[in-house]
Amino acid sequence: MRVGMICPYSLGVWGGVQNQVLGLARALRKQGLAVQVLAPCDGLPPEPWVTPLGNSIPYAQNGSLAPLAPDAAAQLRVLAAIWDERFDLLHLHEPLAPGPTLTSLVVKPVPIIGTFHASGTIGAYRYMRPVVRRLANRLDDAVAVSPEAADMASKFLGGSYEVLFNGIEVQRFAEAVPHKKSGPTVFFLARHEPRKGLSLLLKASELLPEEVTIWIGGTGPETEELKKEHAQNGRLVWLGEISDDEKESRLKAADAFCVPSLHGESFGVVLLEGMTAGTPVVASDIEAYRVVSRQGKDVGLFGNGNAGDLAQELERALRAGPEIDRQIESATERAQQFSMELLANAYVDRFKRLVL
Repeated sequence: MRVGMICPYSLGVWGGVQNQVLGLARALRKQGLAVQVLAPCDGLPPEPWVTPLGNSIPYAQNGSLAPLAPDAAAQLRVLAAIWDERFDLLHLHEPLAPGPTLTSLVVKPVPIIGTFHASGTIGAYRYMRPVVRRLANRLDDAVAVSPEAADMASKFLGGSYEVLFNGIEVQRFAEAVPHKKSGPTVFFLARHEPRKGLSLLLKASELLPEEVTIWIGGTGPETEELKKEHAQNGRLVWLGEISDDEKESRLKAADAFCVPSLHGESFGVVLLEGMTAGTPVVASDIEAYRVVSRQGKDVGLFGNGNAGDLAQELERALRAGPEIDRQIESATERAQQFSMELLANAYVDRFKRLVL
């Protein structure tokens, strides 16, 4: 079976959807499917089986900046690739995002399955509801990565959406070689924008013991302002953009992985990465993270937006002890339930129903 997996977001920019697309494609290819990923790529494609569709342009969406490619050149490239590759099936991630996925849905040369990732607010869903509903009806099958994403899609687009949770490449995180460090360390990795909660972590860090180091991965619109604001905080290490290998290595080494997002999260795949690495995870008490962590059984949840509560939860993780050991053991078992291999199996079953 030849599957064209299309991602609207640039694979040259770090993001949760992009990681899911690449991880799922790897798992499906291991099962013998001929999967080709089509996506914008700012720079070289990350894998030989990725067809680049050009560079992206940042668009404001759901409290973030989405690296989309709505230009005519990208649409011509995706259409040419679809005709040349003669796919049996197209798998669109965020089918209604401006760019290659939407173009593929309009043309629809073969059966199409769509995966909806977003929760929160999408302007086009609200203000162009009749149009997007008609387009969504062109999908032959539709799934969502979380109950929140399914609820939003159903509300604005109609129809029903089976939930297939995001997957995690368990082996990559479990077997990572720990990065060198000195002393207790907290790791943060996300885009530096308000909804990801970095400013909250920086406030909380001032309440932590002086020997604690904070590794800060990623960049974003808040980076320079936050660097200036916290220039006197010597415990902060600004890493900038880091590779997947470095992410896995630092995650394995850290004494706590902090995920202080304030809102707009449809699924806590980043929690699963920390859980798989065997690192205590501290995260905001929001719905998406409660689902993944079984109401806090596998993750230390703190009051959303509360810097003092975050500092206390980080200190608890850094102290370790039997309670944290039990949490890590439970978290590791929980993460296995979201392996990318299991997710790939579920998609293969759906692919076969559409094609065979």
